[in-house]
Amino acid sequence: SGTLYLTATHLIYVDTSAEVRKETWILHHHICSVEKLPLTTAGYPLLIHCKNFHVAHFVIGQERDCHDVFTSLLKLSQPVKPEELYAFSYNPKMSRESREMGWKLIDLKLDYQRMGIPNDCWEITDINKDYEVCSTYPPEIVVPRAASRAVVMGSSRFRSRGRIPVLSYLLTCVCVSVCVSVCLSVCLAGFSARCLEDEQMLQAIREANPGCPFMYVVDTRPKLNAMANRAAGKGYENEDNYENIRFKFIGIENIHVMRSSLQKLLEVCEMKSPSMSDFLTGLESSGWLRHIKAVMDAGVFLAKAVREERASVLVHCSDGWDRTAQVCSLASLLLDPFYRTFKGFMVRTCCTSEPAGPGGGLRPFPGTRMGDLHKAALLQLLIHLLLFFSDQMFFVLARIFEKTHSLWPFLLQRKQELRNPLYRGFTAYKELQPNTLPFSFQ
Repeated sequence: SGTLYLTATHLIYVDTSAEVRKETWILHHHICSVEKLPLTTAGYPLLIHCKNFHVAHFVIGQERDCHDVFTSLLKLSQPVKPEELYAFSYNPKMSRESREMGWKLIDLKLDYQRMGIPNDCWEITDINKDYEVCSTYPPEIVVPRAASRAVVMGSSRFRSRGRIPVLSYLLTCVCVSVCVSVCLSVCLAGFSARCLEDEQMLQAIREANPGCPFMYVVDTRPKLNAMANRAAGKGYENEDNYENIRFKFIGIENIHVMRSSLQKLLEVCEMKSPSMSDFLTGLESSGWLRHIKAVMDAGVFLAKAVREERASVLVHCSDGWDRTAQVCSLASLLLDPFYRTFKGFMVRTCCTSEPAGPGGGLRPFPGTRMGDLHKAALLQLLIHLLLFFSDQMFFVLARIFEKTHSLWPFLLQRKQELRNPLYRGFTAYKELQPNTLPFSFQ
C-alpha cells in the first residue's frame, strides 16, 4: 500500500508499507501508454508502460480516482509543444555560464583534429552555415577537398532532403599513408535519374583515398525494399554511372519493423511465470536477435572494408536516420578505441545525432573489458535523452542551448559509478572483431 502523487512533471508513488521510505518517480514524458484493466477484488488496476521499458502496475481503490489518474496521465504524457517537456522546466540552480559550458563540453572540431582533419584530402567547410544545403546537418561539415562548391550543391539537390555524403569517420594509417573513410548519405532522388555532380562527389571521396582503386557504396535496406522505394523517388546508385564503386545491400529492416519486433520482445519479457521453452519460442518469434545481428553484421562489414581492404565506404538508406547512423557509429566503435572511452562515447553520440538526424543508441560492449562505460551509463542515456527536433536548424532556431541543460556534465559528475569496472584501458584493445554467429548473442 502507498500514496500516489501527480505533479506537473512526475508521477510519484510512495510505499508506506515498507520500513524504509521507498519512492518511485516516473517522468510523465517517459510514459508510453496507460491502460485501465478489468476490475479485481483488490480494486481498479492501472497499467503503465514507459519508453525506457519500465512497467508500473497500480491498483486503486476507487473507480473515480482511477479514472482521474488515467485521464490526467493521458494528457500529461502527451505534450503539445516542445516547451512542455521536462527539459525546459528542469532547473539545477546552475549559473548561465555553467550551463553554456555544459553545452561546449563536446567539440566535434577537436575530434576532427584528432583524425587529422583538415588535411590534403579532406576539409571542413561552412557551406551549410545557413542550413541552405541540408537542415539536418550541422553548419560545418567535412567533405573531400577536391569537391568544389558547385559539386557539393549539385549533389545536395540530387540527394533526398539535401543529405550529401559527408565524413563520419576517418582512419589515418601512418605506416602506409592512406586515408579511408566512412561517410553518411541518403539515397537518390529519382527512379532512373543521373547527376554529374553527384558522380563527381563520389569520385572525389574515392580519390581522397589513393591507396584503394575502388570504394564501397552500402545500402542498408533490404534489396526488395530499396527497389520499392525507388519508385517513390528514393533510389540507389547505378554502378554503370559511378566509376569504380562496388555496390552492396545489407538488408536491415526499417524502424517500423524494428519497433514491432521490440514490442513482441517486451510482451515475452512480461509473461507471467513462462517456461524456458515458452520464453525461447517467444524470443525467436519476435525476431529481435535477428535484427541485432543484421546491424552487427553491417558494422563488422564496414570495419573490415576499412581495416583490411583500405576502402572508403559510403553508407545510406531511405532517409539516413536510424540504420545509417547505427551502422556508421558501430563501425567507428569497432575501429577506434577512443570511442569506447567515456569521453569518446559522448563524442560519438554527438557525431551520430548531429550530422544525420536522430541516431540509434549503440552498446559499446558493456560488461566486457573492451568498453569504458558500464551498462548503467547507457541506461542513464536512455532515461534522460529526449529528441526535440530531427533537424539541426530547428534545434538552433528553438534556442535549445539557451533554454535547457546539457546531459554531459551530469554524467561526468557520476563518472566513477558509471564506468565499466572490467575495462582494461585505452590501449588494451585497438580494433575489435566481434563474432556475430547466433550463439554469440545474449
